[in-house]
Amino acid sequence: MDYDYEKFKKDLERFEAWDTGKVVNMYNKSDSVNSPAHYTRGSSEAIDIIEEAIQDAPSPAEGMLQAQVLKYLLRLWLKENPAQDAQKAKWYLERLISKLD
Repeated sequence: MDYDYEKFKKDLERFEAWDTGKVVNMYNKSDSVNSPAHYTRGSSEAIDIIEEAIQDAPSPAEGMLQAQVLKYLLRLWLKENPAQDAQKAKWYLERLISKLD
């Protein structure tokens, strides 16, 4: 069996990040599709928070609108234009409110 030093090194880095309480996915830190930085900041991924929050939505459309609001608000400070993301969240929130009225 060949010894894979690089894999061991990555596993060790990942363990050290976990062990010190840093929330870092060492394998995907530059993966903009599966783990973009603006969705993985904090102790939970945005998708996990969103899925949990919308599970009691009265309809799929309302759940989707709530999900969009949360998506933009959860990553607000992690992107280049927070004002634009706040405007997008507002747009989806206003649409959700109109459906609830």
